[in-house]
Amino acid sequence: MLRYVSLRELRNTPGALWRKLRGGAAVAITSEGRPRALVIGLEPEDLPDAARLLERLRAQQAVSRMRADAESSGAAALDADAIGVEIKAARRARRR
Repeated sequence: MLRYVSLRELRNTPGALWRKLRGGAAVAITSEGRPRALVIGLEPEDLPDAARLLERLRAQQAVSRMRADAESSGAAALDADAIGVEIKAARRARRR
């Protein structure tokens, strides 16, 4: 279960975060009621794997956002010829 800690609580009682992280738990740090960071408990030897997984997660999120943007803009329905036209126009605009 994801737990939440406000930035103020973290600043005033940092030990509470460490207690919540025991056992590999995840804690969302909030500021003004909005989640701003995710902290996960892990063993030191797990750090490299966790960092790689985080990079993969961010890449997957970016692809999901691009797909959603393409769907909402209608770009997902373009055929190969229309895509070529868009690429050429973008390259021309970049040269200016």
